[in-house]
Amino acid sequence: MMDVTKKWERLRGDYRRYIRSEKRLSANTVEAYMDDYDEFMHFILRQYGVVPEEVNTVMISRFMQWLYEENRSSASQARRLSGVKSLYNYLLLSERIEQLPTENVDAPKAERLLPDVLSVAEIDALLATFDLSSVKGCRDSAIVEVLYSTGLRVSELVTLRLGDLFFGEGYLRIIGKGDKQRLVPIGSVARDKIQLYMELRKPAKSSETTLFLNNRGTPLTRVMVFTIIRQAAQRAGITKVISPHTLRHSYATHLLEGGANIRQVQELLGHESISTTEVYTHLDRRHLRGVVNDAFCDVNDKFNKW
Repeated sequence: MMDVTKKWERLRGDYRRYIRSEKRLSANTVEAYMDDYDEFMHFILRQYGVVPEEVNTVMISRFMQWLYEENRSSASQARRLSGVKSLYNYLLLSERIEQLPTENVDAPKAERLLPDVLSVAEIDALLATFDLSSVKGCRDSAIVEVLYSTGLRVSELVTLRLGDLFFGEGYLRIIGKGDKQRLVPIGSVARDKIQLYMELRKPAKSSETTLFLNNRGTPLTRVMVFTIIRQAAQRAGITKVISPHTLRHSYATHLLEGGANIRQVQELLGHESISTTEVYTHLDRRHLRGVVNDAFCDVNDKFNKW
């Protein structure tokens, strides 16, 4: 049994290096896949005691049944199966197995939970809470404006660099998941708020090129952005539990239901699959259409020439 466990642990290191270095997944995604790996490994060792290459379809199906019996949500079950499939795709690519044991294992139908969305009035109330006479207030107001008016992920916001700002052309260059680049239109209000913040902010560290900085002149963390938004929501009297992703949801929903094309919104959000974007098509709000319809075609042309 000790040798079997060691083989799983050795594979764990190989697989982690593969998804981090070759697939170039983000740190958060790598950790999510490793969580999938660990739970699957412990189940197989506990129930069957076999090495990874000896796992078969029946064992994986039993793992999925166990997750169901543990009352995991369908989304959680699908997440685990996705991780197991990724692992065995790696084993197949590295010629450690000859066929995939995951081919005939189906994921449960995911529960399509509707994302929380703020109304335009709530967005305005959120923005009205910032003290624009202070550097911090200008920075925080710019952060919320950018998150809402561009739909960036919080990880994309905190890594946004000065060299990614193309205000003359009216867009931002975003490095998203898997280091994929996309160009996103940015409106005049967000541009003005960024420029005001840049005029007031403390000098960055000598080699620092990140846009949004803390009071020590170093990049903000994701947790700090969560805190900024939640504190603003409290001041605005918004009782919904919101996060940076709520602003992204609101951006997408308001665009689509204002008449924007779903394929455009998919590209702007950096969604790999359009099914991810389609979750927003159920609501009825009208805002932001002009920014995208005026700027999207021009930005898309620039991106294709980049």
